[in-house]
Amino acid sequence: MKKNTEKTSCKRTSIGGQAVIEGVMMRGKTCMATSVRDKDGVIRVETKRINKKPNAFFKIPIVRGCYAFVQSLVGGTKVLMRSAEVYGEEEPTKFDKWVSKTFKIDVMNVVTVLSLLLGLALAVGLFIFLPQFLRGLIEKWSGVTFSPVAKNFTEGGIKILIFVGYILFTSLVKDVKRTFMYHGAEHKTITCYEKGLEMTVENAKSCKRVHDRCGTTFIIFVMVISILVFAGFEAIVGNTLTGIIRVLCKIAFLPLVAGLSYELLKLLSKTDCWIVYPIKFPGLLLQRLTTREPSDDMLEVAISSFNKVLEMDADQSIKEQSFDVPEKLSDYTEKVYKELKANGIEEKAEAEWIVAYSAKVKRSEVYSDRVIFPVGIAKAEKIVRERITGRPLWYCIGNTDFYGCTVKVDERALIPRPETEILVEQSLKCIDQTKTVLDLCTGSGAIAIAIKRESGANVTASDISKDALSLAKENAQLNSVQIDFIESDMFLGINGKFDVIVSNPPYIESEEISSLQKEVKDFEPKLALDGGKDGLEFYRIIATESVKHLNEKGVLLLEIGYNQAEKVKELLTAFKYVEIIKDYEGIDRIIKAVL
Repeated sequence: MKKNTEKTSCKRTSIGGQAVIEGVMMRGKTCMATSVRDKDGVIRVETKRINKKPNAFFKIPIVRGCYAFVQSLVGGTKVLMRSAEVYGEEEPTKFDKWVSKTFKIDVMNVVTVLSLLLGLALAVGLFIFLPQFLRGLIEKWSGVTFSPVAKNFTEGGIKILIFVGYILFTSLVKDVKRTFMYHGAEHKTITCYEKGLEMTVENAKSCKRVHDRCGTTFIIFVMVISILVFAGFEAIVGNTLTGIIRVLCKIAFLPLVAGLSYELLKLLSKTDCWIVYPIKFPGLLLQRLTTREPSDDMLEVAISSFNKVLEMDADQSIKEQSFDVPEKLSDYTEKVYKELKANGIEEKAEAEWIVAYSAKVKRSEVYSDRVIFPVGIAKAEKIVRERITGRPLWYCIGNTDFYGCTVKVDERALIPRPETEILVEQSLKCIDQTKTVLDLCTGSGAIAIAIKRESGANVTASDISKDALSLAKENAQLNSVQIDFIESDMFLGINGKFDVIVSNPPYIESEEISSLQKEVKDFEPKLALDGGKDGLEFYRIIATESVKHLNEKGVLLLEIGYNQAEKVKELLTAFKYVEIIKDYEGIDRIIKAVL
């Protein structure tokens, strides 16, 4: 996309923001939105309505500035901790669980309060105690007693140096540098809107990363105004203030200083007149340190928050949304089961498989106290939405396990059934790496792949369906096995002879297909199901043609349908030995025939 180089309009907005851990918070008139890119690369959004309007007292000039400062300090800390919680989320420790259970409190709320108190203590120590202490040392070393005005200007200068040094030092930390990049993304996004440009990454990239209403400029105003205010105060009271009393007085003056700074920032942000530029310049210059050029994905996050605020400010009916939070596996499994059951799917095992796959845990672990994270929840919800349409579970998941192999599955071929593993198991009893094997009607390639992996034999697999063969080839590559694939209508394209032929051909009677489960008849390929009028059409072909493609004492192994064993056995008259093998439920499932 080309950059928008047309002349743009100027739109003032009251929307402001804050960089957080791997994200950006934007605040509008009626709401705030925080977007965070989590460790899985997904942008997650949380929004809140700002329902509490300040009363008339808190709208008074200077008072409103103090109110906004406190609100920003508390709210900013909360959203910062919230973003850290989302980005760095992990299973609660045993200690966290014990504290929450024993004292009935949220550990993160405690951490937020402690962080706020420690931050305030650090600020008072660095920017009030330390400058006063260093100024005292200067007076002691120089032997000169400073006047009240000189004291304040000296301490103010030290304070600014400490602030700049602090920013330079912290910017060397990788995580802080990334936060500064998100700070730049916040400014570019707001400027993009104020320029009247379309809210795209490309347009935002072309905007400046400094902004008149930045908190960095506000802090500079606070420092300068505090110097002037307290200098004036001490000029009146003289040198009567010393030590801790002087520190406490400075703290007491902070609300007034914050209020005046807010009014100045608000006033100057309304004009770009060159006359006021010298006043803005120090803050804009310092923003060069507190912002960095953001990456495209950071701008996406900032634009996400900004657009959400615009949307919610314009439509009061839009509800709040919270970050998806981790849920206990056992609770979430029950939730998935209830949703499936409500849609006519009552197999609890399906809920267990969905959660196990989405959370990347064993099925036996879905009722544990472990948690499933939002990225897993999103994956599970997608599978559930597909499953309730009737689409088979394993098509929804995209793969299944077959004889220790991961097999990709979709509508191009039948889903491998657990009972077909018995066919592989019986085949491996007469196959080693010296044997040649043909898997006839291979479908997904599951049988051929399992035999190749377990025996190392020379395996050929055939199918009439091009789609099925393409899937089988993908599965062979997925499992790192070499198999010769042939497109063939039964034996028509097959040359040569083999030591073993295995096959799980279509064996459903044509008239019965319409009565099968929705998952089978509506989604699995009919070509792989329809065994003709009596279900034995392909067994007749195999009984006749396999003899021509088997070596001396060659073995034929077939999977059969319900009540087909004796009928198929009667077709195998050319074989010297025929055995019927039952599955784990005692049903005739496999026929083994030897020439």
